[in-house]
Order: sequence, then structure tokens, then C-alpha cells
Amino acid sequence: MKEQKGITLVALVITIIVLLILAGVALATLTGNTSIIDNANNAVERYNAQAGNDQNIINQVDNLFRKYLGANYITPTDGSF
Repeated sequence: MKEQKGITLVALVITIIVLLILAGVALATLTGNTSIIDNANNAVERYNAQAGNDQNIINQVDNLFRKYLGANYITPTDGSF
């Protein structure tokens, strides 16, 4: 009897079904109610809001230094503090 080599039809069908299930899960994760894209956009919005708050606090502290130190206060321009 001749020995056959290769993939059986059953193995091929099972592989295709598993790939379709994985693709469905991936699409649901990307586009669902709590999708990765929405979570990333929300994180960017929260980061930008907090960065604005941080900048406001830095400006307030800088203004206090200017107020109390006057001409003796030199603002670092190279980013070093």
C-alpha cells in the first residue's frame, strides 16, 4: 500500500476554524465597547489633561519665585534645575 504524506482535510479544516476564532476575538478586542483603541485614546486624553495641570503648577511656582526673589531669580532655560 502506498504511504501518503501531507495534511489531511480534517487537519486543514480545524486549522482554518481556529484561525477564524482567533480573528474574531482580535476584532472584538479592537472594536468592542472596551476596545484597545478606545482605552488608548482615553489614556492620551488623561495624560494631556494631567500634563496641562502639571504645567499650571510649575507656572504658579515660577511666579511665586519671581514674586519673592525678584531680580535675583533666574529661570533655567536649558531644562536643568
